[in-house]
Amino acid sequence: MNPERVFKVLLGPHMTEKAAIAAENNQYVFKVASDATKPEIKKAVEALFGKKVAAVQVLNIKGKVKRTARGEGRRSGYRKAYVTLAAGETLEDFTGNE
Repeated sequence: MNPERVFKVLLGPHMTEKAAIAAENNQYVFKVASDATKPEIKKAVEALFGKKVAAVQVLNIKGKVKRTARGEGRRSGYRKAYVTLAAGETLEDFTGNE
């Protein structure tokens, strides 16, 4: 995989309470590019962190419709990926023990 593509596929970690619970089960959540595929996400995580990936699940999150004084508007949507690492692998950056 092209080294520049790694940083275009993975946009950053997605840290929420649900993501913290998933991290306890060796599953980590990332915001990813809208055109990223599962094999690209897998290669990007393996290249960036040097860990073995077992599975990737991808979700499209639609933006919410919000009303303001000027009318209705829409927040932009995004795509996120749940990356499950192989048994025995962990990402130290995602543990909340800081």
